[in-house]
Amino acid sequence: MIARFAIAVVALLSASSALAETLSPDAARRFVAGKLFSYNCFDGSRGAGRIFADGSVIGTIQVRGSGATKLVALPAGTLRVKGETYCASLPGSMIEPCFNLDRTDDRSFRGSVTGLGFFMYCDFTRRMSVARMSPRRHSPEPAKLEGVTADATGGSH
Repeated sequence: MIARFAIAVVALLSASSALAETLSPDAARRFVAGKLFSYNCFDGSRGAGRIFADGSVIGTIQVRGSGATKLVALPAGTLRVKGETYCASLPGSMIEPCFNLDRTDDRSFRGSVTGLGFFMYCDFTRRMSVARMSPRRHSPEPAKLEGVTADATGGSH
């Protein structure tokens, strides 16, 4: 399941659409790092998450769009630049999948596995972290992400 989530996230850093703008690793990092994205993948898997500039990831996944939604956290260095693409170093994996990232509009992109983008992809849409007001404290409270606070890492990423 961690591999599936990482592929979804790295796919977040890839794609293949005729109308899309292909992003370099630096442009992809600026477009994605620290922002909250929801995603839907070719196999029905879906969720939401954040990729940080250090290559760590935190988010949720619901495999094939059914069953329990799981929390997944991947450590710093999981996602890294290799040549002109992003790749995922996954625990226990014998391969290091790499991804293409195509920006589809100012809030969205499609990520796909390099060489398999025509059928292995995820579409990502940026979500705004909206503060909610607590009726008792009258101070902003972080929005929740499937039971996880919107900034679960403590914040300065």
